[in-house]
Amino acid sequence: MENAHHAVSAGTTYLFSAILAAMILSLALEEKLHAKKSLIVGFFAIGSLLLASIFGFMPFGDIIIPGGQRLHMPVYIEAVDWEVIAIIIGSSLFVDVTSRSGLFSWIAIRLTKASSGDPLKLLWYYGSMTVLFSAVLNNVTAMIIVGSLTGVSLKKLGQDRMLLGFLLIEGLLTNIGGLLTLISSVPNIIVGNAAGISFVTFFVKASPYVLVATIATLLMGARLFRISSLKSDSDRHKAAALIDSFDERDGIHSTPFFWFSTAALVAFILTIATTSITPVIRDLGMGFVAMAFAVVVLVKFKHEVNEFYQAVDWDLILFFMSLFVVINVMEHAQVLALIGKGVAWMIGDGDSATGTIALLISSSVFSSVTDNIPLAAMLAKILVSLNIPESSSLWWSVVFGANLGGNITPIGSASTLVAVTIIHKYQLKLSFGGFIRLALPYALMQIALATLYVLVML
Repeated sequence: MENAHHAVSAGTTYLFSAILAAMILSLALEEKLHAKKSLIVGFFAIGSLLLASIFGFMPFGDIIIPGGQRLHMPVYIEAVDWEVIAIIIGSSLFVDVTSRSGLFSWIAIRLTKASSGDPLKLLWYYGSMTVLFSAVLNNVTAMIIVGSLTGVSLKKLGQDRMLLGFLLIEGLLTNIGGLLTLISSVPNIIVGNAAGISFVTFFVKASPYVLVATIATLLMGARLFRISSLKSDSDRHKAAALIDSFDERDGIHSTPFFWFSTAALVAFILTIATTSITPVIRDLGMGFVAMAFAVVVLVKFKHEVNEFYQAVDWDLILFFMSLFVVINVMEHAQVLALIGKGVAWMIGDGDSATGTIALLISSSVFSSVTDNIPLAAMLAKILVSLNIPESSSLWWSVVFGANLGGNITPIGSASTLVAVTIIHKYQLKLSFGGFIRLALPYALMQIALATLYVLVML
């Protein structure tokens, strides 16, 4: 931008700090306000821009692109991270189309049959599948697929009493699976892009923790919910007979499309994994890859694409766009610099174990009561301004804290909210406080493991 930045008074910074706090509180009270998060953040984005314009500290004016050409671009357009938007839209469309092939249901039913109806085996298979689906797809989609199948499976097996335990454990595991890859959750994308962490590096560093946390969660879940193997031969034979009635081919309406979707999913994962090292593709980025694969698979439904466009979570997309605008305004209002001083004090010189622990725990607590996306976006911006290197464990404190905090309360993440919705669908009682009472031991264990892992391994 051509215009120089205007000096911002302390009073103005405190005013915009109050606006940011009000937005975060409003997001925490989203259900009470009966308003979508996109509307809430959009309201604050409009108000922030108007106030920023009145105070005159935003850098309005033309931008100069490579080659010296001037381009008029509104400040709210430049504020949006369009690669993140492209990844979300492209991945959502790709998953929605490929799920129509019956691929994910096929995988789930095959695992159910492999368990022979044994509840403990089923818990381990479904738990592992939840983590894998959350990593490859997204948390919400994984919870819907696995949760729905869990309800059907346990009812057919006559194991309804275990349904609450299964669904709660699966909901908690979605946020563990969300840590596995760079694109498994939105905070990962935001922090990874800000720190310059590649897909492969992210996977290599996060996967050991995901494995240990998954095993620990399943062991604790089996113990606390008293999920055990079938004891007698008659019970085992009866369960196996019931499982045989499941047909994994029911959801496959076109065999060619099933195999096409399988190949496309494998290619998608491999391309995303190698984007940073593939010539040409690395210059276009992961957003291009996600959108390109979405377009390729949409060709199958070229006359019905509107159906898929309508299924995109536009509330999430508009929420993101508005959020990026708010964060950009806060940056120019020196709010992030103010918060950055607090974060800088907390983390010390960047090598302090105390600072790393404090950042991880505070991130967890904060993300348990509101959306973890604003948290990740704000902290990523602050760490960039403090010139924290990509190798620092502080980036991982934000990643682990933002994801795992979602397991403390039912509003901490969208997937735990979906888990509670499915629980209520089966007329099982679970209040807000009841969720916290049941989930807190798991969350504390997972956060403790993450703290130890970041300190020792990263």
